[in-house]
Amino acid sequence: MTAPSETARDSTPVAEIPWRRLDARIIWVDGLFALLSLVPAGLALLVADEPGASTLIPVLAVAVGGVVGAARDTLRWVKTRYRLTEELVELRTGLLVRQHRALRRERIRTVSTTARLRHRLAGLRVLTVGVGQPGATGYEALQLDAVTRTAADELRRELLAGSAETVSGGTGAEPPGERVFARIRWSWVCYNVFSVWALVTAAGLLWGGYWLAQSFGFDAAGFVAGLVDWRALGPWRTGAIAFVAVGALGVLGMAVAFVAENWAFRLVRVDTPTGAVLRTSQGLFRTREVNRDVSRLRGVEISEPLLWRWMGMADTNVISTGLTIWSMTPATTILPRGPIGVARSVAARVLDLDAGASPFAVPLRRHPVAALRRRIGWATLVTVAVTGLLAWLGGLVAALPSWLWLVGVGLLPLALGAAVVAWRALGHGIVGEYLVVRSGLVSRSTATLARPAVIGWRLRQSVLQRRLGLATLTATTAAGHGQYAAADMPAGTVVDFAEQVVPGLLAPLVGDVPVEPSPVSSAAPSPDASPLEETCHRVG
Repeated sequence: MTAPSETARDSTPVAEIPWRRLDARIIWVDGLFALLSLVPAGLALLVADEPGASTLIPVLAVAVGGVVGAARDTLRWVKTRYRLTEELVELRTGLLVRQHRALRRERIRTVSTTARLRHRLAGLRVLTVGVGQPGATGYEALQLDAVTRTAADELRRELLAGSAETVSGGTGAEPPGERVFARIRWSWVCYNVFSVWALVTAAGLLWGGYWLAQSFGFDAAGFVAGLVDWRALGPWRTGAIAFVAVGALGVLGMAVAFVAENWAFRLVRVDTPTGAVLRTSQGLFRTREVNRDVSRLRGVEISEPLLWRWMGMADTNVISTGLTIWSMTPATTILPRGPIGVARSVAARVLDLDAGASPFAVPLRRHPVAALRRRIGWATLVTVAVTGLLAWLGGLVAALPSWLWLVGVGLLPLALGAAVVAWRALGHGIVGEYLVVRSGLVSRSTATLARPAVIGWRLRQSVLQRRLGLATLTATTAAGHGQYAAADMPAGTVVDFAEQVVPGLLAPLVGDVPVEPSPVSSAAPSPDASPLEETCHRVG
């Protein structure tokens, strides 16, 4: 199955371009897996003398799910057609409710291919074409499940490059100019196994193991109870042993999942006749490849989770137009969670900058002590509110101890420490052609945004900020989250900084008005409002 060339498509009327089917191999693959889904039910009936409902219901659910899934995919294959025209990618599907979807090719932002184990065994791939509207949940994506690997490669190259030379011949060879930015390092496993998800993973594994043992008549609970004399150990030792065992099982499960998901991971930049794409490929049992148009990249964002910041752990995402960020596996993620040094090095290469000129290698401007006082004030206010609430509950509910309010008081050192951490995370600056802002308590995020990508400014100044001489400047953009803020900057430097980032964008609205804090409310502009407050209302 080869994709027709652009030249042939240009000379063919749209009505005459044939519709194509998905690959028929998906039918017998699903049939085979439907048969395999019946195996647990058969074994349970053979091994167990008198299988009960607790044994039969789960295995029968697996069997029914496998058969229904195979039938559904067969009907989908019968009723699905797709085609590529000069301007559109079209898909027709549906049995009772017919759907005809079309994506304009110039709006395509990503083309990704995935393959579960059953697809790989049959040489099939799932091709996903996305326009990736920011804030969308992925509904706009168009999915072909499934086509052959050769057809998926040809369609991917054609949709990304839009050139007949990249699809003619069907050799599957990539254009020259591939640069490898990163490969998987197995030391990164340590950065991905120590989290609360390890306990969730352990709970799932234990439940699955217990159910499987029960299906074959094995008493797993009795086996564990007979290992040692738990009563002699006492509740504290028993709890400690259980926690360590469950944690170790969860860490092992997370490690296996990380290896399976990121096997053979590579981040490469591939030149095409019309530009370049940033490609990630990974996976052992389920492979995934995502291609991002380099011309739409506007920056990089590196996030450092608070609880694991001592490990130097970081998440790396690109800031790009048209890529959705609301997904469990967003297309913006270009690296597995790993060391901050690798993230900064790869970010510089993605931005096509030298290591010394990287926005992540230059110290940012620290924010004033007034920003710390603001956070200390909020921390104290929250602590007082929690203490008052606990005192009220302690007096209202007889079952609660009267000293419950002391718990709220004990939160004060933690709240003050969080205020200091949040203040130290603040920073902003201009490095070359990039605006850099940093903030965040739970996750310290450093975002670099290309200065030409800034399309507007939003100025905000609350009552407390005005008293402290602070203001928050937010850059609006069509990429990534849509806005990136430098919180609690010195109010007198806001306009000058905005003009340094994008000259002429804010100056026409501000003029020669000086920026000073004022002791009036920011609810609405008033005759004695500060010039910055008037600017806020005029700009945003």
